Amino acid sequence: MRIVFIHPNYHSGGAEIAGNWPPAWVAYLAGSLKRAGFDDIHFLDAMTYHLGPEVLRAKLAELQPDIVGVTAITPSIYEAEEVCRIAQEVVPNALRVLGGVHATFMYRQVLSEAPWVDVIVRGEGEEIMVALAEAVRDGRWPADKRKIKGLAFTDGSEIVATQAASTVKDLDGIDPDWSILDWDSYIYVPLGVKVAIPNMARGCPFTCSFCSQWKFWRDYRVRDPKKVADEIERLVDQHGVGFFILADEEPTINKKKFVEFCQELIDRGLNKRVKWGINTRVTDIWRDRDLLKFYREAGLVHISLGTEAAAQMKLDLFNKETTVAQNKEAIRLLREADIFTEAQFIVGLDNETKETLEETFQMAWDWQPDLANWAMYTPWPFTPLFQEIKDQVEIFDFSKYNFVTPIMKPAALTRGELLDGVMKNYRRFYMRKALFHYPWRGTGFRRKYLLGCLKAFLKAGVQRTFYDLGKAGYWGPQTKGKVDFHFDETRTIAEAQMADWDATAERSRKHKERQEAVRAQMLERAKDRAVPDLGPMACGGGREQMQEPAE
Repeated sequence: MRIVFIHPNYHSGGAEIAGNWPPAWVAYLAGSLKRAGFDDIHFLDAMTYHLGPEVLRAKLAELQPDIVGVTAITPSIYEAEEVCRIAQEVVPNALRVLGGVHATFMYRQVLSEAPWVDVIVRGEGEEIMVALAEAVRDGRWPADKRKIKGLAFTDGSEIVATQAASTVKDLDGIDPDWSILDWDSYIYVPLGVKVAIPNMARGCPFTCSFCSQWKFWRDYRVRDPKKVADEIERLVDQHGVGFFILADEEPTINKKKFVEFCQELIDRGLNKRVKWGINTRVTDIWRDRDLLKFYREAGLVHISLGTEAAAQMKLDLFNKETTVAQNKEAIRLLREADIFTEAQFIVGLDNETKETLEETFQMAWDWQPDLANWAMYTPWPFTPLFQEIKDQVEIFDFSKYNFVTPIMKPAALTRGELLDGVMKNYRRFYMRKALFHYPWRGTGFRRKYLLGCLKAFLKAGVQRTFYDLGKAGYWGPQTKGKVDFHFDETRTIAEAQMADWDATAERSRKHKERQEAVRAQMLERAKDRAVPDLGPMACGGGREQMQEPAE
């Protein structure tokens, strides 16, 4: 049986500035499938190679797969749906499978707008994909489709979601097949070396209101640090990888495991052969301030910090649990440890003004990170924050939900003015860095890395791919009134998805009512016993009660 995976051809001018990123999802799926006996697996990276519809048609006609598998985040969902439509035309007998975070939570929307998608994999794909492939191989599909956990599909006029599959408990049992990728194509521009995105942990114990990852992975799990080091060693030895970024949301959450991982890299001499970067929280930098030089010794050279916003009120809105002062101090600590810092700012909320945009610039310059990014607030349609502000959302063209396009329109700014303000911040920050910092800060690796980052920004700027400026028609302040983001205003939320949201909201309301009723009952009992009320406690001693995710 032949399986063909396709990475959709989507580009936004965001993360691509730093290079072509290897689609890790296909390596993890291919590894699990091969362990289950499926060895005829092919991969088409339409994004990296800019493969258009005609090329995909020709490739699918040549390969004649039994299963076509595609993934999508929110901005690439339409391209992923189009791949399935092309597969329906060219190989109509092949099972068309769509996975990824967007389809997991928005399966009713996807199945409503793209009926040529046969089945959606909801959640982590390794175990579900194996069960699905076995059903196809054994002739049990579609007869057994309601028996396989973690799927969604249309059955007649009904949209069906089977019981949610459990998360992958044995992460160490996952053995990704990195050989399925053409490694010459994945280059990290700042250093000019091959780049990988391995996985150390899945999930996140924090619940930032704008983030979807903690909802997708559900529970937090960490791999054996030695197993992760084994994987890094194979990537370096077999594929020539010179830089990697841990795909984890926050790899430093489990301090013990992270320290063990760093020590393992040092003990194997991998710290001399490969450099790496992570995303993490400001609070973890504070916690680990005495270990930062040790992390640097292990090869950690780049940390992206979710500082998120200059105004403390924004931090509170996002549930970041950090202060502005802590953000500044964290960057100082990293600079002392010779670790490059990248500060991330979210802009474009309803209360954004020219003054708050200027505030973020002044704060970035005061903090002096090595790099700064201003990302447009993007309300993922399946996050708590979206549910809170959905009445303010005007754009439902998910292809523009890419952090570079202003989905939300601030009350005091046009979208063109918002984009112009962000570009003004970029111009000032990097021009000053280019003239007064990057060429003169240190020697050797530090200087090489900073100049490499500058090269990446300049290349994207010249090519007009940075922030999709070429497509939007932005050429400077004089064009801010003429910017066209090409929103597809025909896009709406499907009735089936709206009904699901309403049902979820109703379940949440009833759950809250039950909580309040229990609390009232406990208050009465406390009064009867003359015991001070401490409120309901979680099993771990805290006051946050775990809620089951809505199906």
